[in-house]
Amino acid sequence: MRVVVVTGTSTGVGKTIATALLAATTPGAVVVKPVQTGAAVGDSDAAEVRRLTGCAVQEWTTLDEPLAPDTAALRQGVRIPTVGEYADRIHALRGESVIVEGAGGLLVRLDAEGGTLLDLVVHLSGTGLPVEVVVVVAAGLGTLNHTELTVAALRARGVEPAGLVIGAWPREPGLAERCNLEDLPQVTGVPLRAVIPEGAGALDRDAFTTQAPGWLLVP
Repeated sequence: MRVVVVTGTSTGVGKTIATALLAATTPGAVVVKPVQTGAAVGDSDAAEVRRLTGCAVQEWTTLDEPLAPDTAALRQGVRIPTVGEYADRIHALRGESVIVEGAGGLLVRLDAEGGTLLDLVVHLSGTGLPVEVVVVVAAGLGTLNHTELTVAALRARGVEPAGLVIGAWPREPGLAERCNLEDLPQVTGVPLRAVIPEGAGALDRDAFTTQAPGWLLVP
């Protein structure tokens, strides 16, 4: 089994649409959302991936408020699984490819013990599973700093990112966006794997799955 972990440089950079892109271009993929916050306001990244792709999805822990998982759980008065427990559940899945979408950025706390998505990646790698990390990034000004910080955090734990994905490429890119397209892989040393056009999340399933392969730069 191959595991692909999708993280982002921040919240709102397009992780869910990037996850859907990877699911749409990976036959037989199962998508897992270990922790979903904001359930009380109708947020469900797994449901959005299913709508766009029709692939199998699993959403394990749902919390009402749109906050970091540990804070949302504390306020709600519920126990949430540890990163180790999430890793065990992922390891027990059966399937050729499992795509795991994180919550927020790489160091957002997924459990009450301070465990982060980065800890989950390290834990999974320690089980012998092949694990790839894809970093979803913004297109505009500030993305170089945010991306370099995320990549540096991964490398500090011995994890080499598999690729970058620009989560929303504007219809009319400005100077910063055009420069970043070249600068992102250059300053990080990580290949740009895909560029997703702005508005892709508004497509229906047929349009999304038809167009998705064309957004890939590196299969």
